[in-house]
Amino acid sequence: MRESALERRLVREVRAIGGDAPKWVSPGNNGVPDRIVILPNGRTIYVEMKAPGKPLAPLQAKWARKLLGMGHKHYKIDSHEDIDRFIAEVVSG
Repeated sequence: MRESALERRLVREVRAIGGDAPKWVSPGNNGVPDRIVILPNGRTIYVEMKAPGKPLAPLQAKWARKLLGMGHKHYKIDSHEDIDRFIAEVVSG
């Protein structure tokens, strides 16, 4: 399974629950998460998409720690099961 196919599925699933998942590009800030998931009721979640089994790169891990340390939600998704879990978690609250 390719990362791009997982990314397309994530976007579809997020839109199906009334949200959006635009690509995040931040010039000069290497390692920022791939997607910002914007959900109803003012919820925003950061998602790093990876090919199956691939770990976060060092700068991506640094951003994940920074976001989590500031109280934001950050997910690394690298499988269909991760997408299913992510959607179930954000739907439930």
